[in-house]
Amino acid sequence: MKNFSGRVLFLDRGDINTDEIIPAKYLTEITREALGPHLLEDLSLEGFDPAKDLEGKKVVVTRENFGCGSSREHAPWALEARGINIVVATSFARIFRQNMFNCGMLVVEIPSPACDDLFQRFSGKDVSVETELKTMRFIFSSGSEKIEIPFKLSEFEKDLIKAGGWVEYADAKYR
Repeated sequence: MKNFSGRVLFLDRGDINTDEIIPAKYLTEITREALGPHLLEDLSLEGFDPAKDLEGKKVVVTRENFGCGSSREHAPWALEARGINIVVATSFARIFRQNMFNCGMLVVEIPSPACDDLFQRFSGKDVSVETELKTMRFIFSSGSEKIEIPFKLSEFEKDLIKAGGWVEYADAKYR
């Protein structure tokens, strides 16, 4: 199972599409690892520099409709290649969301007020999150400030992330 804790990258914009997550010009790459260096390089967000802002980050917190656009799996692969295994947002494009689970990665929708609170409290700070899958909650912290956010997953989604994705899940289940 992947690591679902770590330092947080805040992307304060909605409708970040798959072409911004991984530009289409890199879709000819033949390994997932080759996508990692190009993650978010075309994202237009004031003050964001992927060359320095992605370093050491394991979690993305963003706004609504993350992963909209095309249905390519390359977007989750590029995130995974950079070590990002969790995306938290108010909503996701349906196919992107399922592609993340199929890759054994965690995508969690939280209510807009909770997302707004995270941005108000923590944006611009060095923030970490601990994920407790048994109790289904995140614990975001920076210094002495902490906030807990509960989340929900279906049993199938839990099984996919525990197995490491669809291929591993199907192999174990239908072998």
